[in-house]
Amino acid sequence: MTKIVFVCFGNICRSPMAEFVMKHLVAQRGLQKNFHVESAGCHPSIGTPMSYGTAHELKKNNVPFTRRTSKDLLESDYERFDYIVGLDRSNVRDMQELFGGDPDGKIFLLMDFAGEHRDVADPWYTDDYATTYRDVIIGCEALLEKISASDV
Repeated sequence: MTKIVFVCFGNICRSPMAEFVMKHLVAQRGLQKNFHVESAGCHPSIGTPMSYGTAHELKKNNVPFTRRTSKDLLESDYERFDYIVGLDRSNVRDMQELFGGDPDGKIFLLMDFAGEHRDVADPWYTDDYATTYRDVIIGCEALLEKISASDV
């Protein structure tokens, strides 16, 4: 089973969006038994609900989601997950600091999977959830393709 955690700053906008988009992509391919997907934040306000804008964008794009609240990325998560995917370069730096590096090569920047070394747009500042969704779907599709290709 491939275990993925998506990580952003507060775990209320981008990383939960990526979590539910990836779960949806996995379900569309009938691969639910092969994947475990979560999200967390480097600096969350523990227990804060997912943003309204994220929920609205997921609903608009017919991506199923459940109610969830923010949670912290833990040092122990390094051993729990195969892919620890940051939504921006600041998240990647925070994760490397938390984990004391990345000796097993598990930390990634989401858009790198799509061949674009850049951050996923943060709607917390722009209120542009549509652009964030476009980034997330591109990144998640590319990540799923990479994992599927390596499992062949």
